[in-house]
Amino acid sequence: MISPIIKRNGASYGVVTGIILSLITATIYSIDVKLFLSFWTTLLSLTGFIIITAILLMQTKKQLSNQLSFKEAFTTYFICSLVGIVIFAGFKVLLYNVIDPSIKDTLLELTIKYLKDTSNNYGVSASTLNEMITNLRKNDPFSITEQLKGGFTNLFFACIFGLIMALIFKSKNTLQDN
Repeated sequence: MISPIIKRNGASYGVVTGIILSLITATIYSIDVKLFLSFWTTLLSLTGFIIITAILLMQTKKQLSNQLSFKEAFTTYFICSLVGIVIFAGFKVLLYNVIDPSIKDTLLELTIKYLKDTSNNYGVSASTLNEMITNLRKNDPFSITEQLKGGFTNLFFACIFGLIMALIFKSKNTLQDN
């Protein structure tokens, strides 16, 4: 059975995570949509996520009398990640499909321009580049389906990172670490 502290902390920090990631996205949207393709904005979101989850695990460990098993640490992290990613994916679905559907076309064109620029640097053949662009135009990367797929992909990578975080924050000697 999951401790109420783990459920409460995971859910509340997950809400905070989802809101912060959504606010970062809303800020980028309001400043300049070109920033969506910038590496540093992705790095900013990732850094925020890491800081929030580290605080979450430290706080949970403290509330559990400094006894946090690997399973408890991962469960806390997973609940936070799941809630945060659902909120964030929901916000992106609303932004791209309800609030401003025209942003999808703008971002698609910016993505294609970015692909063209970077493919020249890496020696990608014209036929490969054309195929990539055709696939992008055919499959709307900002659709509800694609955003949900992206959410699952984010959750997968968050789980991998969560295993590492659980190893770092688990107590050295707990009875549940069998």
